[in-house]
This record gives sequence, structure tokens and C-alpha cells, in this order.
Amino acid sequence: MDESIKQALLSRFRAYLDTADGEGEPPDHPGETADLYSLFVEVAGLRSEVRTESRLVKEALDQFRGVFDTLQASHANVQQELDRARAETSDQARAALRPLLLDVIDVRDRLAAALKLAAGTRPRWHERLLRRPESGGEAWQEGLRMTVRRIDQVLLDRRVVAAQLLGRPFDPLLARVVGTAPDGAVAEGTVIEEVRAGFLCDDQVLRTAEVIVSKGGAGTGERS
Repeated sequence: MDESIKQALLSRFRAYLDTADGEGEPPDHPGETADLYSLFVEVAGLRSEVRTESRLVKEALDQFRGVFDTLQASHANVQQELDRARAETSDQARAALRPLLLDVIDVRDRLAAALKLAAGTRPRWHERLLRRPESGGEAWQEGLRMTVRRIDQVLLDRRVVAAQLLGRPFDPLLARVVGTAPDGAVAEGTVIEEVRAGFLCDDQVLRTAEVIVSKGGAGTGERS
């Protein structure tokens, strides 16, 4: 670069610096000065506000947690009361229905006994001669079977089922012993015959069964 050009540029730069030194930037707010002490004061005030806000937020969270715990405990208490009310209602309904169910079971027993008796009885010769072919012979027995099946369905709809005891160890909660018989084929105390069937309602005993149990060992089979 030519030496004269360099000198001209330097002269212009010096003139610019002289002009810049004479011009100061005016403060935004006259009379207000910003020093380190004021900055520390503002930071301290801001920190205090942050701590205050944090404490308020913590107190609000603690109160909310307390309210939530109270609501949760109240919900648990209400649920327990509802469960207890349902159980009491169910028990009351079962107690009110129990006599009627026992009457229905008694009628079923009588019909089943009539069927069992009819199945083991052969008609006499003159009854066989006088029986009309169109009657179907055993139509009345089939009618009884249909009635028993209908009663069983009615009981099942109300969650009443017969207790299955034959071939199982005697359970005093489900049955009572009305006799014993020697039976070497099964263990002692096994139910070998039901004199009267037992029934359960919702897995609770509705009617206790009457059973014959084995007393072990082969024998004559006479019941005591």
C-alpha cells in the first residue's frame, strides 16, 4: 500500500478517536448510579423473595397432601361402610329366603322319594293288563322327573346346590351321622350313603345332611 494512503487513514482514525472521547453516552436515568453494593442488595432481595415463595409453595403442598390424605381415608371408610351394608343386606335377604328354600327342598325330597319308590316297585299283573297303551305307562314318573329337574333349576338360580358328600370324609359342618356301617373298601369315617341330602347356599350350609359313614373293616353291613 502507498505510504501516503496509510498516513491519510491513520490521520482520519485519530480524528475519529478524538471525537469519540469527547462524546459520552448519557445515562438512562440521570442521577442514578449502578454500583456493586446496589447489585448485592437487589440480589439479596430477590433471594429473600424466592425463599418466601418456596416456603409458601411448600406450605400449600403440605396442606394439599393433608387434604388428599383426608379424602383418601374418607373414601376408604365409605367403601368399608358400603361393603358392610351390602353384606348385611345379603345376610338379611338370605335369612328371609331361608324358610322358603327349605320348604322347596322338602317338596323336592318328597317327589324324589316317590320316584325312587316307583322305580323299585313292579306293577301287578292286572295293573299291566289294564294300563292303556296311549298313557305311555311311565308318563307320570316322567312328569315327576321333569318337576324335580325344574325345582333343581329354581334352586340353582338362587345359588342353592346339593352338597357332594358321598365317598368323602365325614365333615361335621356339612352333615350329621345317623348311622355307621362296616365297609372295608373305604377308609373309616367315609360317607357311604346319604339318608337326607344336604344343601349349600352361597357356599354356606342351608340344610345339614344326614349320612351313614363307614366304621372300617369288612363286615355284614348292618347299620348301627
